[in-house]
Amino acid sequence: MATVLFCPVTFNLAETTRMIQVARALSPEHRAVFMGYEDDYVDLIRDSGFEYVSRAPVFTRQDREQLIAFDQGKTLKNPYTEKVVTDRVSIEREVIREQGASAVATGSNLTSYISARAEGVPLYYPVPFALTEPQVRQARHLFLVDGRGRAARFADRLATAAFRAVYTRAPLAPRSFAAVAVANGVPPMRTISSLITADRNLITEMPWELDGFTLPEGFERVGPIFAHIEAPMPPIVEELAAESRPLVYLGLGSSANRRLAVAAAHALGALPVNVIAPISHYLDSGESLPSNVHVTGLLPAHQLGGLVDAAVLHGGQGTIQTACATGIPFVGMGLQPEQTWHVRLCERRGNAIAVSPKRVGSPEFVAAVRRVLADRGIHAAASEVQQAYVGADGAAASARIIEAGI
Repeated sequence: MATVLFCPVTFNLAETTRMIQVARALSPEHRAVFMGYEDDYVDLIRDSGFEYVSRAPVFTRQDREQLIAFDQGKTLKNPYTEKVVTDRVSIEREVIREQGASAVATGSNLTSYISARAEGVPLYYPVPFALTEPQVRQARHLFLVDGRGRAARFADRLATAAFRAVYTRAPLAPRSFAAVAVANGVPPMRTISSLITADRNLITEMPWELDGFTLPEGFERVGPIFAHIEAPMPPIVEELAAESRPLVYLGLGSSANRRLAVAAAHALGALPVNVIAPISHYLDSGESLPSNVHVTGLLPAHQLGGLVDAAVLHGGQGTIQTACATGIPFVGMGLQPEQTWHVRLCERRGNAIAVSPKRVGSPEFVAAVRRVLADRGIHAAASEVQQAYVGADGAAASARIIEAGI
């Protein structure tokens, strides 16, 4: 029996659930252990039956917001001081030894990229293709500039070229990582791309999403991985699905914000639809929303197929893949380039409409929702994508790759 240590950022819902899916797919011959620092989604890990090792230092709410902005390419500021990186690497190395881990699987827990290598343990990263080094090197458009016209596309090509140079060549990684890497006998990570490139990078895409791209050594496609939250569906969902009004699912994951959640809820509330919205974590106590918007906690979204007529989504890959696998057409609002890239690919496929989050509440947004609900061509495309997803199991493929290396 071998032990695999999973180190997600546990305040990131998509990353935590992606790790859970891979851990579930491991053979019973092996043992999965999780470790992390923040406790936002730790209950999902424990409820799935996995051991969880909690450690400190813990990032504050301000630290987390800064990290999300850093991850989204909106800032170079981050809370990774040399002391934080030193402490976390030391802790992670200790946990790897204590647990006897033969492999580490991570997401954007950046210190894992030092600690696993310092312990001589292979590091696996199930990851969306967007904003990986090969995608940034090869893509003509990263959707850094909002808009669709010729001028916007030209500006985006220029922005993409500039971003490519910064991301892959400029020594802009926090200096703390290079210093701590060297202190732990690991080659220094100096570029942004080197911070998030593992030994084996498991690309969580469908085949058509990699059309026109070549994967270098160390990168391989495994297929989609999205959450299967084992919780009962609230009765309100089936009650609303049985009504004559269309039912719209509003899913904003863990990388949106209160302003967007409230704006989207009010815009949808003005339409002749019912809305099921697992956005309680974004709302203030006593928040007033339209009566046709029903707020819940996390839902088993993979069970919504056949219950909801359309969705409005923030663009996170797991959320998008859940809609694709369940045949739900959607309006997608990419909050950062990786999310916009996935929404635009679905729009090209025909099962979605992309709208800027800045346009929530505008006539453009309302028209997109109405069209997704009524357009038979979009619904037909959603059904075709759903069929293509049958049998696609990135978690199982990732588990087999990890098992082959331990």
